[in-house]
Amino acid sequence: MVLILSTIAVIVDLSQKLGRINDSGSTAFIALTQFYPYWSIWIINTFLPIAVFITVIYFTSRLTMQTEIVGVLSGGISFYRFTLPYVWVSLFLAFSALFVGNVILPWANIKKNKYEYKHLLSSKNKEEYYKRQRIASQISPNEFVFVDSYDRTDKLGNAFTYQKFDSTELKKQVLAASFSWNEKDSAYALVSVYTREINKDHTEKLKYEASENFKLPVTPDEILPEGYVAETMNTFELRDFIENQKSKGSANVNAYQNELNNRISTPFSTIILTILALSLSSKKRRGGIGINLAVGITLAFIYIFFSQTTSIFSEKGYVSPLIASWLPNISFGIITIFLYIRRARS
Repeated sequence: MVLILSTIAVIVDLSQKLGRINDSGSTAFIALTQFYPYWSIWIINTFLPIAVFITVIYFTSRLTMQTEIVGVLSGGISFYRFTLPYVWVSLFLAFSALFVGNVILPWANIKKNKYEYKHLLSSKNKEEYYKRQRIASQISPNEFVFVDSYDRTDKLGNAFTYQKFDSTELKKQVLAASFSWNEKDSAYALVSVYTREINKDHTEKLKYEASENFKLPVTPDEILPEGYVAETMNTFELRDFIENQKSKGSANVNAYQNELNNRISTPFSTIILTILALSLSSKKRRGGIGINLAVGITLAFIYIFFSQTTSIFSEKGYVSPLIASWLPNISFGIITIFLYIRRARS
């Protein structure tokens, strides 16, 4: 089922993007070797729970229609014992997905994103990615950086402001008309620089420099990280990155926390959806496999929609990232427990 779904996804996606691939100077063969193998890892890991859910419904419905389950239960085996193989396989798949999502997928995303951002971005997304962006960031407990506009491609910015505080009192302020990132010296090459320092006796020292190399503990890309940076880090790197972004007051922390929490919650949904599929399809009903698959696909889409909705709410700050990641599993888990107990007692 996973192989079928991922193959269909690759064919459909390639047919839609073929024009953009050719226009960017690439070819379908290069895309199939440098992009889609890594993209497929993402597709498989993301939709594994849904694929398992549909597969279990189909497989169990076949057993049910051929009265195999009735024969097993009539032979004295309880429904709980009949469930064990499902549980063991779902645990194996869940822990495999957990390993892939936390270790292998971040590596694959680096390869995938490298090709995607070079060849596959639409005109609208390119404009959004490459346009100059504002920076307002806390880089340490008492240091702040503000930039009116920053070009992440050319590493250039306008209207640079640096402020350092002692508790609530401003101690140093640096203003510059523009800057560029000096990779060699790991410094901000400021232009038309005004430096203001406030002494303990509240006297001030003002200084002007036509240019100055100004060093900070962070680079511009660390202050304004790539939108996809979280998905290219393994879990240990991502945890450190989130703590670093929290200390800077980053506005994207919830999105990064969603990524971290989803790496754990999504694999465990495989277990919940497996038991739910067993509960739905292990009893004979009119319509047979067809009605079971229809119900299963409907529930799968409800689960995906629910997950995406809570994720968006979390990014907007309406819901905690932890709750947003686990709420679909908790909701479907309650439904699963109810249906499973009801089926086991019937």
